[in-house]
Amino acid sequence: MPTAYELMSDQELAQEITRLEAEAERLRSLGLKLDMARGKPSPEQTALSHPMLDVLNSSTEMDDQGVAVDNYGAPDGLPSARALAAQILGVDPKNVIVNGSSSLNLMHDLVCNAFTHGIGGNKPWSQQGKVKFLCPSPGYDRHFKVTAHYGIENIPVPMLEDGPDMAMVKRLVENDPAVKGIWCVPKYANPTGVTYSDDVVRKFAALTPAAPDFRIFWDNAYVVHTFEGEGDHLLNIFDALAEAGKSDMVYEFGSTAKVTFPSSGIAFVTASSADMAEIRAAFSVMRVSPEKVSQLAHVRFLKDLDGIKVHMEKHAQIVRPRFELVQEKLHAGLDGLDCATWSNPHGGYFVSFDGPKGSAKAIVGLAADLGVKLTPAGATWPYGRDPEDTNIRIAPTYPSLEDLGAALDVFVVAVKLVSARLAKAEREGQQG
Repeated sequence: MPTAYELMSDQELAQEITRLEAEAERLRSLGLKLDMARGKPSPEQTALSHPMLDVLNSSTEMDDQGVAVDNYGAPDGLPSARALAAQILGVDPKNVIVNGSSSLNLMHDLVCNAFTHGIGGNKPWSQQGKVKFLCPSPGYDRHFKVTAHYGIENIPVPMLEDGPDMAMVKRLVENDPAVKGIWCVPKYANPTGVTYSDDVVRKFAALTPAAPDFRIFWDNAYVVHTFEGEGDHLLNIFDALAEAGKSDMVYEFGSTAKVTFPSSGIAFVTASSADMAEIRAAFSVMRVSPEKVSQLAHVRFLKDLDGIKVHMEKHAQIVRPRFELVQEKLHAGLDGLDCATWSNPHGGYFVSFDGPKGSAKAIVGLAADLGVKLTPAGATWPYGRDPEDTNIRIAPTYPSLEDLGAALDVFVVAVKLVSARLAKAEREGQQG
């Protein structure tokens, strides 16, 4: 469908570009310094967890079901913390390790272990020649950087409305033994906000990989991060595996990074019993003991899954107006121009925006010139290469509502001006 700018006469288009350039100059003169680059909780959100700092003191009994909290030991984490993580992910506590504050660290360490020591008795990935990882795109840049760091070839897989393109996933996984894994954010995916449908989850569980050491890295980062209504339903991947008669194929991760304190939460991983035995062996070399004092504080503060839901509703009351403002500003500024589409998620931390082909870098660059920092264009694709140069990740949680509104006003003007200039350049190219 042609954009409204492409349908304008030469004179109309020139006048519109002149008007938008004047508006851009006005915004530039304001000297704005606004940041929508990364999905960080706002200060109001982190303040919700400040009372957790008071739940432990020098009089607290440092014992958790017979485990000394203030000493070495319990390499899998405190029993109560493992039970809490198991409730979040809907799995058996015996197959859960709670260790560290970042699930991305756990993912990195398991990629590293596979690369240097192998999975399930197979040769290390580093000894198998070229190995590959599938990357649903647009997706999470930090995932892609982990595998790229080890020289693993990242292969983009299109994200559809219900999850990754499973026809492509099936073809690659079942026919190429060099494909060793796939990155997944199955609920409120970063950045599209898509939650994988039951059909997609079941198709993952039904895969018959050509590589015996293939693993799905199931990063359930936003499993409790609903901000609208009842939120989306996600089928439990381990239930789907049981239905399909499969095992030893999924590593699932979670954390409280955006529940309590980023970088000071608790992180956890679960997998099949056989995979967990291998993970424990690897972690026994990498780690001495987890941070059990932080784990105890989290359990005492959040208590259980019901307590987490109550806490996350407080987050939702802060986050929801920001996402509503994104929709309001984008619709008000761009409806009827047919130059952009964007997601409208029920949870998570991002809105995925697509402008005209060849526009994303120019929009991000112009927004920066006008005082608004965005996630770099291309970041949502492996190696930072968006083949159509269309996708931009909008992260609305951190700025105040006032700053967010101002940043979105700048963003809309940048989208319009870049889209109009592209229409003019295409027209001049055709005339030339």
